[in-house]
Amino acid sequence: MIKFLDLHKVNKRFESEFQEKFQKFLDSGHYILGKEVKKFETNFADYCGTKYCIGTSNGLDALTLIFKAYLELGKLKTGDHVLIPANTFFASVLSVINSGLIPVFVEPEKDTFNISIQEIEKSLTSNVKVIMAVHLYGQLANMEAINTFANKHDLLVIEDAAQAHGAKTNSGKKAGNLSHAAAFSFYPSKNLGALGDGGAITTNDALLAETINKLHNYGSEKKYEHSLIGNNHRLDEIQAMFLNIKLSYLDADNLKRQEIAKRYISEMNNDKVKLPFYNKSQNHVFHLFVVCVKDRDSFISYLKKQEIETLIHYPIPPHKQVALHKYKDLSLPITEDIHNTVVSLPISPVMNPNEVTQIINTINAY
Repeated sequence: MIKFLDLHKVNKRFESEFQEKFQKFLDSGHYILGKEVKKFETNFADYCGTKYCIGTSNGLDALTLIFKAYLELGKLKTGDHVLIPANTFFASVLSVINSGLIPVFVEPEKDTFNISIQEIEKSLTSNVKVIMAVHLYGQLANMEAINTFANKHDLLVIEDAAQAHGAKTNSGKKAGNLSHAAAFSFYPSKNLGALGDGGAITTNDALLAETINKLHNYGSEKKYEHSLIGNNHRLDEIQAMFLNIKLSYLDADNLKRQEIAKRYISEMNNDKVKLPFYNKSQNHVFHLFVVCVKDRDSFISYLKKQEIETLIHYPIPPHKQVALHKYKDLSLPITEDIHNTVVSLPISPVMNPNEVTQIINTINAY
């Protein structure tokens, strides 16, 4: 059986380093917001090329904290509208709603599945104050066009970079440094994954970073002194420790993902299977390798019989979720077609060439 993602194998590579660091962590007696969190915040800011990084409890909290900080600073007000890709993961939408803002669903590009600048232009109203760009599946959205449009209309731009750790533009700027602020998730399956929940915010805005630092720690900058109504959304010290170890391997792991993707794209040849758009640049780190198949159930069943695991990212678009029933009558045909046809194939830095070959041959025979 070729697993969709063998997390045990992914993390087994770092076992001795984990154990050594864990013993030091255990001996330190300092388990919350200690040296490892500070070290990771510095390291990840340096990696992304930003001035600031704030570790958070998860990716959803990271996005929500950005919105709440802008509300606190008066850059946003309750009821403002946020343009958001209609085909994103549900957490992106939750961050908007949980902050008292209103999501406006925007259709994606047909090739990259990222938010369409043409559809952004059509969706602009006087109520819109933010564009959320989601780098879906690990591929950067068209940030140059989005930022140009946002600057023209005085809009905030926020990156949901939860799937795009290390993706970079042709000029070398990385995800997390392409907007006013960005949110990352370190869920275990991510390209940079913790061994539990974790997230981070990156920004070059000193006042925003200061506000988020307070909000994510009970509204406090100094212990027992609270200047804001905050919450507890801190990155766990032990997860920061694991992330510090794995960060140094991220670029090499992303390169392996890209190499597998290039093999898939160049060697898969089946008219029934639509391959993802990829221009062979560094702007896609292939958190997921997603194909489109019209008869999806038959395709998944076929691969399962050949002992190849797959997943669907994502089977139900946000506007069709029960929780968002008031949006159920929206007409979003591109988004709905994507959600009805996508299948994610195995891709990870621990796959061997024989597994890749087996997947290619199996799909070509479908």
